[in-house]
Amino acid sequence: MAGNNHGHTPAAWTGVIIAFIGFCVSGAFMVMAEPLGFWAGLVVVLLGGVVGLVMRTMGLGQPRKPAHS
Repeated sequence: MAGNNHGHTPAAWTGVIIAFIGFCVSGAFMVMAEPLGFWAGLVVVLLGGVVGLVMRTMGLGQPRKPAHS
C-alpha cells in the first residue's frame, strides 16, 4: 500500500480542484436561496470531471496497468 501512487497526478489534482470550487459555489448559492447559481455550481462540478478525464487522455494521469491474465 505504501508504494501506491493513486491520484497524485496533474489530471487528478486539476479535476478535484475544479470540482471543489464548483461545490463551494453551489453551496454558497444554496444558502443564498438562488437556484440558478446552485445549478451553475453543479455544472462546474461536472466540468471538473470532464477536465480530469481529458487531461488523463492527454497523458497527464496515472498510466493504466495491464490486466493480469
